[in-house]
Amino acid sequence: MQARYRFAVWMLTLACGVAQGQDNKALFDKGRQLFLQGATPSCTLCHTLKEAGSTGAVGPVLDELKPDASKVATALRNGVGAMPSFRNTLSEEQIAALAWYVAKASAGQ
Repeated sequence: MQARYRFAVWMLTLACGVAQGQDNKALFDKGRQLFLQGATPSCTLCHTLKEAGSTGAVGPVLDELKPDASKVATALRNGVGAMPSFRNTLSEEQIAALAWYVAKASAGQ
């Protein structure tokens, strides 16, 4: 099942133009916007991520964790620990963009 999600994230990022390199900034910006205020509750309430200027103290410091996009997407879909699932509030495209942003911004990928 997890391999299916990894493949879905890969396909979504490919469809968003990541493989061509031409839309990297647009995807990064979309993921950043979702991190800052697109998810409810906001990622910034719990997570510290230097690039986003967030200093949340509940969840892990993403700059230290350096998760790859697959791990972030899985956490977004299923929740982990105190983090809720965003499966019902974010589309697969939004999950892929947010996961890609966190991985890139934290140097996890």
